[in-house]
Amino acid sequence: MSDTKETGDNKLTLSKGKTLQLKKSVDPGQVRQSISQRRGKSVVVERKRRRVVSRDTETKAPAEPEVEESVEDGADSHLTTDERAVRAKALEEARKAEVERKAQEEIEQKREAEERAKREAEEAARAAEEEKVKAEAPAEEATPEPEPEPVVPPQALEPTPKPESKPRVKAAPTPPPVEEDDRRRKVKPVDRPKNRPTTRAEPRRRERPLTIQRALDDGAEERQRSLAAMRRAREKRKAAARQPDEPRKLFREVVVPESITVAELANRMSERSVAVVRELAKIGVMVTADEEIDADTAELVITEMGHTIRRVAEADVEIGLVEDTEEEDEKDLQPRPPVVTVMGHVDHGKTSLLDALRATDVVAGEAGGITQHIGAYQVNLAGGEKITFLDTPGHAAFTAMRARGAQATDLVVLVVASDDGVMPQTIEAIQHAKAAEVPIIVAINKMDKPDATPDRVRQELLQHEIIVEGMGGDVLDVEVSATEKMNLDKLEEAITLQAELMELKANPDRPASGVVIEATLDKGRGSVASVLVTRGTLKVGDIFVAGAEWGRVRALIDDKGKQIKEAGPSLPVEVLGLGGTPTAGDEFAVVENDARAREVSEYRQRQRRELENVAQPRASLEAMLDKLQSDEVQELPVVVKADVHGSAEAVVGALEKMNTDEVAVKVLLTGVGGVSESDVVLAEASNAPILAFNVRAPGKVRSQAEAQGVEIRYYSVIYDLVDDIKAALSGMLAPEIRETILGTADVKDVFAAGKGKAAGCIVVDGTVKADAKARLLRDDVVIYTGEMRSLRRFKDEVKEVAAGTECGIALENFDDIKAGDTIEVFETEELARSL
Repeated sequence: MSDTKETGDNKLTLSKGKTLQLKKSVDPGQVRQSISQRRGKSVVVERKRRRVVSRDTETKAPAEPEVEESVEDGADSHLTTDERAVRAKALEEARKAEVERKAQEEIEQKREAEERAKREAEEAARAAEEEKVKAEAPAEEATPEPEPEPVVPPQALEPTPKPESKPRVKAAPTPPPVEEDDRRRKVKPVDRPKNRPTTRAEPRRRERPLTIQRALDDGAEERQRSLAAMRRAREKRKAAARQPDEPRKLFREVVVPESITVAELANRMSERSVAVVRELAKIGVMVTADEEIDADTAELVITEMGHTIRRVAEADVEIGLVEDTEEEDEKDLQPRPPVVTVMGHVDHGKTSLLDALRATDVVAGEAGGITQHIGAYQVNLAGGEKITFLDTPGHAAFTAMRARGAQATDLVVLVVASDDGVMPQTIEAIQHAKAAEVPIIVAINKMDKPDATPDRVRQELLQHEIIVEGMGGDVLDVEVSATEKMNLDKLEEAITLQAELMELKANPDRPASGVVIEATLDKGRGSVASVLVTRGTLKVGDIFVAGAEWGRVRALIDDKGKQIKEAGPSLPVEVLGLGGTPTAGDEFAVVENDARAREVSEYRQRQRRELENVAQPRASLEAMLDKLQSDEVQELPVVVKADVHGSAEAVVGALEKMNTDEVAVKVLLTGVGGVSESDVVLAEASNAPILAFNVRAPGKVRSQAEAQGVEIRYYSVIYDLVDDIKAALSGMLAPEIRETILGTADVKDVFAAGKGKAAGCIVVDGTVKADAKARLLRDDVVIYTGEMRSLRRFKDEVKEVAAGTECGIALENFDDIKAGDTIEVFETEELARSL
């Protein structure tokens, strides 16, 4: 930049070989500064020049900056080709930016004009409407109304310029250029209008440091309005034009269970918890947000706040779990094999008969020749038909298992031994079959024995309303022999005929459902459930719920031990994959996903816990006092472990039946599977034996039990277990004390005998012995019971005195004897008791 000539425009120029800089706008000078003690020094100061503004520039709007299109000749002769290209590109971009800005401003002005015209038209229409209403009103007023002014169309309405507060000042001629010598003179300030509006086109003072790019680009000095800023302004105007809508309250349908917390209720209504608590306080319910309220109270609050309520129960999670068979289409139903339950008294040949039908030897696997749990098998007949058999135990302890077998069956085969007749378990089986409302087929077994009397069996069945066809009834009966395999084909034919009459059908193309026959805990396979599929088809991978447990089917094993992929209706299988061991007799059903299965399982577990809590009486002070005042019952704690759930249930039921008012069995734990270390710890803490029914304890557990002194008793037959526990309870019973009266003596006189008194008596009845106990009676009231101190005949000590003989009797530690009393002599004997 050349500094040889000073001009007033301070225009930036480039010259070769010189540094780029700005010309100073102040004049340096020296001033003498005085200091105390007549001292002083010269100080260099700068004086700023006052800006001279002509009158023409105040009234005339500043012109828009123009982008230079060309450069004077020789001005850029020192620039290289690349520099010229950069400069040309910068000039072109500045020109485009200016064009875009002007176009945007024109669009904004046009839109504002349209909005202004629209607003003025609306105001004119509103004024015309008001004038029309006034003109139609009845002219009852004394003063006539003025005529309405003519409505001006919106096109004729133009904004009227507001009068200026001050008169326009005539522009003065441009003053001549001021020389350098005259700049030091004081220039008179020019009057400027206050609050003069500034425009975007007016140049601003530089706020950023000067760079070469900014120096080359003259248009870059002006700050342009960005597109984002214009967009924000447009949105702001639109928001201001729109009138804010008042928030409307949303009314919802609130789902309310049997109990719900106040906070959850407020959340479902989209209300504040404070408002809900306030509404509850109005109806007299003082609760906090974390407390629960019942459904009735929640309904009052919901209706008061304008919402609607839909009440649900926890049991609704089971809705649709098992579909009704009546809703199924008849076209989807297919014939299925019948489910037959073999029932009867113990040792009447139920399992032997089933073995003969299956041509297998199941009896060899049963301890003591009796069935300890329900077995399920499927038999293929020669004609292609299939029959599913359920074998139930016959012992009295397995009543619940027989009931479950009757509930899961289509018909019952009642096995009665021809040489034994109708027995208690036979009667019980008949009652279960009638309660389940299923047909009965009587199989009179053991016809190969010489003392077989089938007619006597038929006559005994008449007492229980079982009338066979041979006696004019509708109950089929077949005389069979399991050992000789006699008339087995007739029994199968009777079962098939009865099944055809019942028209048993099921839909295999639907989610499976059925009943749990038995459940056990296997060490290697986990929880294993024997189930009977009643409807649908159970497949590997299905998610199902069995009672309070759920899981995914990992494997299906049939009655022959083979793994299969699916199980249809009336097929018994073992299912692996349960998370826990279900209860025998529980229903199972396949669900759509694990979330539904988990929800149903948690609900049923809560129900079971609530029932257990209700069954146990709550501890109270009155109960404790009653227990202290009454004789305490002696309890025998035991831990029961069995192979399957049904056997464990039967053992516990048999033990509970032995409870009396004096002794009782307290079952600490009932489990399925082998004896574990935790069982030993529990038994050691409670001083209880472990009853292992058809299970064993591993070597490590046996060593632990021996070290801690815990007794483990192994049983394979329930008879032995019941007898041992009965003997243990009998030993806990207090012995029976039997009293025998030996004789009585009447007191005739009382005399002194040493330090005490002795009674002169005469033996009235029996014999009075010295080593026996004595009881003093006065007016038939017992005064004393204790030992005799001495028995004398005259002055001699004797061991006994016979009837009709006089004697002297002294009582131990008792001298209150009077004439006329009666002394009763007796002895006691302890006798052991049994249940």
